[in-house]
Amino acid sequence: MTRQTQPQPPRRLRCAIYTRKSSEEGLDMEFNSLDAQREACEAYIASQKAEGWVCLRDRYDDGGFSGGTLERPALKDLIADIEDGLIDIVVVYKIDRLSRALMDFSKLVEIFDKHGVTFVSVTQSFNTTTSMGRLTLNILLSFAQFEREVIGERIRDKVAASRKKGIWMGGPVPLGYNVKDRKLIVDPAEAETVRTIFTLYARSSSTAQVVRELDARAILTKTGRPYDKTSLLKTLHNKVYRGLAVHKGTAYPGEHDAIIDESLWDEVHEVIANNRYLRKAVAQEPSPALLRGLIFTETGVAMTPHHTQKGTRRYRYYVSMDVIKKRPKAELRGPQRLPGGMVEDAVVGEIRRLLRTPEVAARVSRTLRKDRPDLGEAAISASLTQFDDMWNALIPAEQARVVKLLVARVTASEAGLAVDLRHEGLGAIATLMAPAKPEVA
Repeated sequence: MTRQTQPQPPRRLRCAIYTRKSSEEGLDMEFNSLDAQREACEAYIASQKAEGWVCLRDRYDDGGFSGGTLERPALKDLIADIEDGLIDIVVVYKIDRLSRALMDFSKLVEIFDKHGVTFVSVTQSFNTTTSMGRLTLNILLSFAQFEREVIGERIRDKVAASRKKGIWMGGPVPLGYNVKDRKLIVDPAEAETVRTIFTLYARSSSTAQVVRELDARAILTKTGRPYDKTSLLKTLHNKVYRGLAVHKGTAYPGEHDAIIDESLWDEVHEVIANNRYLRKAVAQEPSPALLRGLIFTETGVAMTPHHTQKGTRRYRYYVSMDVIKKRPKAELRGPQRLPGGMVEDAVVGEIRRLLRTPEVAARVSRTLRKDRPDLGEAAISASLTQFDDMWNALIPAEQARVVKLLVARVTASEAGLAVDLRHEGLGAIATLMAPAKPEVA
């Protein structure tokens, strides 16, 4: 006699419905856009009842929030519940209800994949529970990325063309100018302040001395803050005061009038060059090792600073403790000795590159905008590009402190150097380089 087995019921799949509307218009209606989206999603979930789909009663509704940002309260609650393992499927009316930004959409999909959550769009036959749905997602992301890059190229080309014509393309307005009809116009009173700053520096012996003098005279930045070394040097290096428009390091004649003449500009920058030379001369000798305590071999063994002397020349290296302790060569993997200057330059170059990547810019943006909601993406990205100016203004000991603030670990392997950034340090550096917070009138 054969024994019959009962079919196993499908696994219960908990479905969360997410709805969003960009504006608050119509949300006070008895049946609004969010209700319509939820009704359509509930009907779709009910049609999948045989597959074990069950609609959760929790509501994740973001009314009046843009899809261009992840800073949405209901979305944050949704992510938190996903991370707590309370959701199996996220259901939306349309893909753009979840996000309109490719980078944000990709991050959300990564979170879904990490926690085994699938994503369904009701009106677009889009369902990542199937292989076809996942293929559709990859295609959509590829085309969206392509469209984003094309738009970015157009914008960059437009900005470059405009800067070559000397046109002001926005951003923080320098002290000494106002903006009228999208053009820089000299403010006579502020322009005299700028000339005073340049003249004081031309007659000074150090940056700190000028900062103290500006503080004593109650001379403030455009945003009403006291000058420090960084803001002072940014002012002195700003070629806008020479009547120039700068794009990617190349200066073009600007539409605006100059405030500083060529002789005063040259005099100030000769002082800057001399001050930099003097500061390097008084800096600790030998130069501090930028990567002390930060660089390791691929097997996790620390590499320590080391040097040799040949005549009057000094050669610096980073040498693994395996070599120093004379461990058997058969146990060694990857480079064991690296030229100090070369590896330090490579790490600083990698820091520059990473600070310009969209991922780091987005992470810094989220961190900064918690305390500085007045800063936009463009202003934050622009501040990160000022790293070179800040780095060149520092003496070696200060550069070593910045590296320790930014770098968590450097791993040297046969494939090259891998630099892990210290995320908490990114926010501190970006805050230092970001425009000062506007004073509320």
